[in-house]
Amino acid sequence: MVYDEEQAKRSRVVVQTPSSTREVVESESVRTPERSGISAGMVGVLVVVAIALITVLVLFWMSNQQTNDANANLAAQQQPAPPQTTIVQQPAAQQPPVVIQQPAPVTQPAPVIVNPAGGGTATNPNDDSTIQAAIDKQLADDPTLSTLGITATVMNGKVTLLGSVKNDGLKNQVEKMARRIKGVKAVDNQISVIAG
Repeated sequence: MVYDEEQAKRSRVVVQTPSSTREVVESESVRTPERSGISAGMVGVLVVVAIALITVLVLFWMSNQQTNDANANLAAQQQPAPPQTTIVQQPAAQQPPVVIQQPAPVTQPAPVIVNPAGGGTATNPNDDSTIQAAIDKQLADDPTLSTLGITATVMNGKVTLLGSVKNDGLKNQVEKMARRIKGVKAVDNQISVIAG
């Protein structure tokens, strides 16, 4: 706290009247604030600046740690794991160390699914990607349809259409285009018509 300094001023006045003389004493106190030190406002500003600086440094440090962790994970994923080697050390007077190397793990080929004749059919994911590519190409090549922003997704030969068009004619045109693609089993037309 800043202490005030108090100064007192006293003055004497002699008043003479025809019948008597009297003396009047007046005193006046003046308080002045002490000017040495830092004001409370300045201390507040310094505290806020210090907190902001510490916050920025902590955030910078945390983002740097995350970047380093991400880089270490990326480097670890890119480097193949060396084969495990176990070294057994014998006392120096006897034999040199024996190195035992374990064989690399055997990878098995992916299973092949064969559908019996007359059974259900399973769509190959490659077929879905081929259908997807054909639909995307048709949408991009048609000048009317390419500006609509229609998206198509394919799963097990079923095409789902999403987006919005201005009329039913355009909605039906997109659906017919999707049905003409080889391999399409069904079309779920979820395109909404928004009159504009």
